[in-house]
Amino acid sequence: MPTITLQPSGHSYECPTGAPILKTGLDAGLFMPYSCRSGVCNTCRGKVVKGKVDFGPVHPKYLSEEDKAKGYALLCCATPLEDLVIEVTEIDAGDAIRSKYMPARILRAEKVAPDVMLVRVGLPMNEPLVFRAGQYVEFIRKDGSRRSYSIANPPTNNGVRQLELHVRLTPGGQFTDYVFNKMQVRDIHRIEIPLGSFFLREKSDKPIVMLASGTGFAPIKSIIEYSLRKGFTRPITLYWGGRRREDIYMRELAEGWAKTHPHITFIPVLSEPAASDKWTGRTGFVHQAVMQDFPDMSGLEVYACGSPVVIDSARRDFAANCKLPEAAFYADAFLTTADKAA
Repeated sequence: MPTITLQPSGHSYECPTGAPILKTGLDAGLFMPYSCRSGVCNTCRGKVVKGKVDFGPVHPKYLSEEDKAKGYALLCCATPLEDLVIEVTEIDAGDAIRSKYMPARILRAEKVAPDVMLVRVGLPMNEPLVFRAGQYVEFIRKDGSRRSYSIANPPTNNGVRQLELHVRLTPGGQFTDYVFNKMQVRDIHRIEIPLGSFFLREKSDKPIVMLASGTGFAPIKSIIEYSLRKGFTRPITLYWGGRRREDIYMRELAEGWAKTHPHITFIPVLSEPAASDKWTGRTGFVHQAVMQDFPDMSGLEVYACGSPVVIDSARRDFAANCKLPEAAFYADAFLTTADKAA
């Protein structure tokens, strides 16, 4: 059985041939960065410095042949062909929380936009949940398929017993169709939680740019509310992008943060405002608005959440044009079933 050794930590574990390197490492108790686990978000990217891998079903858009030639692999898809040495930045064990399975009950659902449902989910009373602000939950359906949603409320020291989720209606999406048309209060689901490595790096004091598109606002909301509870005052500039005014569905909340807290700036950006929106704010692609305001990002950290096209564009352009270090870009890509199928 191949042995995987991680650098620079020196941690090692056995990984069966054909098994994903990331999943096996997580199961072994090691904490590597990850998000989508579908070969799209690039969060789990590592460099194979010794040995050979099967790169798996990765689209060239997310891992080019040139990247492969340099040894880069997406560890959620790659499997070992022999013993490996991989360079990857592991997460501090003190920041990591093991996921677990539990039942969850639907408590409430309300539309906050024509295509966005705010869903509140209750957890077992004897299992208050501890998680990192920015992480996500997966609903496990009866057929074994999973649907991921970021947690929008902040964690507390004593754990939480309810989750706030922001669910966008996806055309043809079976789960979102259920949420919008069939879901009933008191419905029970099986979930796995918490998941992902998208959370605030509290030991840093660098100014932060937060970039959200659509319901990518959910984990950003969790992180900001958590930071306010902790009394952090690192400068935060929040950009929230949508097509229409209604896509910025909690605009008043974000504006309230900026009015109340001098270290927070809020900039909404619409890409296709309608005449009826009477929009006088910023327009265009949201990540380009960031670049206009921060042409030099060498001293910043970026937390980005939203559709894969927004995350991919921001990661590429911020590094290429604005000097953002690769290690200072933290992201969570929201994938639809269609994204994963593609």
